[in-house]
Amino acid sequence: MNVQPTHLSTDSIVLKPLEESDFEMLYEVASDPLIWQQHPNPDRYKRDIFQNYFTGAIESKGAFLIKDASTGEVLGCTRFYDHINNEIKIGYTFYGRSSWGKGINAEVKKLMLAYVFQFVDQVVFHVGAQNIRSQKAMEKLGAIKTGEEEVAYFGEASRLNFVYTISKNQ
Repeated sequence: MNVQPTHLSTDSIVLKPLEESDFEMLYEVASDPLIWQQHPNPDRYKRDIFQNYFTGAIESKGAFLIKDASTGEVLGCTRFYDHINNEIKIGYTFYGRSSWGKGINAEVKKLMLAYVFQFVDQVVFHVGAQNIRSQKAMEKLGAIKTGEEEVAYFGEASRLNFVYTISKNQ
């Protein structure tokens, strides 16, 4: 399975493999403190802290820049990671506030799930324990909370996350 396919899109969104040259465009979206308010790392809007996130995304070789298909506007970022046997994780996702409440997250996740369910039977999502907005998004998507665990984000301290799963047979 290729965790960074070069073409994932719908009529309204494009997932483009993240490149080093995307930093400034993506940071422009990420520099809004309200995006990170409920996130386990609420300081990620700061350039140096976001740089760490971005470096982890590039090194993962599974990250995507999320763009509006018609305008080319950068909406956010997401990635596949930790592909082990019959399971993969989707996460490290964020969107600019202009994308909130428009169904974009559900569309992105459904696109990613359709792709990975060709290769795996289960997808796992880690969601910060304080991130109510993302927990609700997971539930709307049909993910089931299956546990809690400490997760060490790339270059950051461990933080409590809720574990959600979606199975291929759902």
